[in-house]
Amino acid sequence: MMRACAITAPGQFEVLDVPSPELGPHDVRIQPAAVGVCGTDFHIYSGESNFHYDENGRAIPLEQAPQILGHEITGTVIERGRAVHDLHIGARVIIDQGRNCRSERREPACEYCATGHSHQCEFFEEHGITGLAGGFAEELVTPALNVIAIESDASFAKAVMTEPIACVLHCTDFGVRASGRYRLDPKASDSERVRTAVVLGAGPAGLLFVQVLRTRYAFDGPIIVSDPSAKKRALAKSLGAIAVAPAQLEATVMAQTNGRRAELLIEATGSGPVFAAIPNLIRKQATVLLYGVGHGGASLELLNPLQWREAVLVTSVGASGGFDDDGRPTIYRDALRMLERGEIQVDDLLTHQYPGLTRIPDAFTGAHQDSDYIKGIAVLS
Repeated sequence: MMRACAITAPGQFEVLDVPSPELGPHDVRIQPAAVGVCGTDFHIYSGESNFHYDENGRAIPLEQAPQILGHEITGTVIERGRAVHDLHIGARVIIDQGRNCRSERREPACEYCATGHSHQCEFFEEHGITGLAGGFAEELVTPALNVIAIESDASFAKAVMTEPIACVLHCTDFGVRASGRYRLDPKASDSERVRTAVVLGAGPAGLLFVQVLRTRYAFDGPIIVSDPSAKKRALAKSLGAIAVAPAQLEATVMAQTNGRRAELLIEATGSGPVFAAIPNLIRKQATVLLYGVGHGGASLELLNPLQWREAVLVTSVGASGGFDDDGRPTIYRDALRMLERGEIQVDDLLTHQYPGLTRIPDAFTGAHQDSDYIKGIAVLS
């Protein structure tokens, strides 16, 4: 048996004794060390979302099947299956929470896994999201192909940000591949390249988007970030963005672009009403990346002005993007190495820590509404 912190009903956590997961020949057993608290976790906790479905596609109530959350997972290998030879006991690792055809050794692979889009695997399951036990527990068993070793002295808390970085990399890469008019290519002509980018929201995702645009794409144009929090705006500014309150956003975009507006907009808030502002921020045929989720409190008629502008709407979720020669996920490895090389700065984003399983509920009961809150982490070992 092991201890785990599980949601047993909307808005209700309990620390439970649950069976220890079985170890298969190609699996590793992980002792979670630091596990991030994500916006998706808040949606599941509140009862707004439930991604644990039965065979008929119906959500299974939390009261019937309590969920162990936590999908931004780091930890230590404490046991390995008999067929695992490339990870040693004691290795410090991060985990790709998505179980796909490659990691499950399913042949033939589905069309998504076969083409490097593993997050859309026909048989996809996720630790901490779709019913598979997540990292808010004493142990976790996952395929060895879902595990990547930390090669630096980066702390577990810092390495937690690998998963959010991978998601942002995937979303941006996916947007770049979309056949929009404007491209993140400095060699493109003036009529075809992104000159100005707007990021709505300076939470963890928004702040990571700023850095990915600067580092991965060498984008040197204005990045205008909007957020109501003065602290988050200050962080965005320190990362090279022009940071403004929402009330000043449209005027700032118009001034910075001489009335041209932005060719790229990234929605990273998950707030429905922000869609009312988007049409006046973007150039016709701009690309709009929809990263935030939720979008409650808004009607679909807000999309009409975007359609009239022929905006390219790119919806993206998760962190897929190919497999390395050893079968492990390329984009997770890219994200971790960028973090280890210092190309992505995350220290100032890690504002709240919760030691031990019994403190995890504190992360969901108001602390995230503190004015200085950006990212919470459960520290378990």
